[in-house]
Amino acid sequence: MSAVVDITGRLRKMPAEADSPVSYSLLVGDTRIPLNDLIGYPLRLDFDGVIRCINCDRKTNKSFSQGFCYPCFKKLAACDTCIMSPEKCHYYQGTCREPEWGETHCMVEHVVYLANSSGLKVGITRGSQVPTRWIDQGAVDAIPMIRVATRQLAGFVEVACKKHVADRTNWRTMLKGEIPDMDLAQERDRLLALIEDDLKALQDQYGEDALRPVGEAGLALSYPVEVWPEKVKTHNLDKASSAEGVLQGIKGQYLILDTGVINIRKYTGYEIRFQAFPDQGDKPDQAAK
Repeated sequence: MSAVVDITGRLRKMPAEADSPVSYSLLVGDTRIPLNDLIGYPLRLDFDGVIRCINCDRKTNKSFSQGFCYPCFKKLAACDTCIMSPEKCHYYQGTCREPEWGETHCMVEHVVYLANSSGLKVGITRGSQVPTRWIDQGAVDAIPMIRVATRQLAGFVEVACKKHVADRTNWRTMLKGEIPDMDLAQERDRLLALIEDDLKALQDQYGEDALRPVGEAGLALSYPVEVWPEKVKTHNLDKASSAEGVLQGIKGQYLILDTGVINIRKYTGYEIRFQAFPDQGDKPDQAAK
């Protein structure tokens, strides 16, 4: 790639493919920009001050739940508290904000998994979101542990697992690339033994077929990173409207620049100008003028 890239539009979460290394694109408006090809070159993001809801297109002063305006945040099932705490699902009570959405997103098979992103963690995702969810978390290894019939059941299993293992990624550790090696199949067996009584109670209540421990193989993932940051500094487009630097890598939903990292997913719905300068003779501040 040799031509300068100059695109204006609304940011979206970065699509990724589980290649070796993971292959990333940046969505700016309707344009999909291959990012792996830009590693090693200067780039720049300029926020123009406009945020639009990714659901209704309403202009909003603040983004809620990574891309929504406040009215949509309050009414959409995708923004309900049970998304972050699936064990609190209230679909069965008839109070789901959007029952049809719940049927397609929550009342479907989910996977409870173990991942190594900044150390061992447990997580859940829809079966259709494997391995996308693992990539978004920057996992270097992940393995399915239990397949369950609904999101709520996945939440119940996760609650049992959290007594013994973390459920969050330390994003700063994840971005430093200093992830300890571990045998996830062995960790899966260990954790299944620890939550055996919890699983039995859930199977007694919901049926044995509703929760199925699995012996599936895991997946190792590598990321397109040339230089890992020694100290993780962040770019915040709400405080400084521009972020620029040489792209040194991509992991999770983060661009790793030589000047700091930026979480693209955090700025979903932000209107930005994206520029990249594959000809290293061009400097971001010069080309932007």
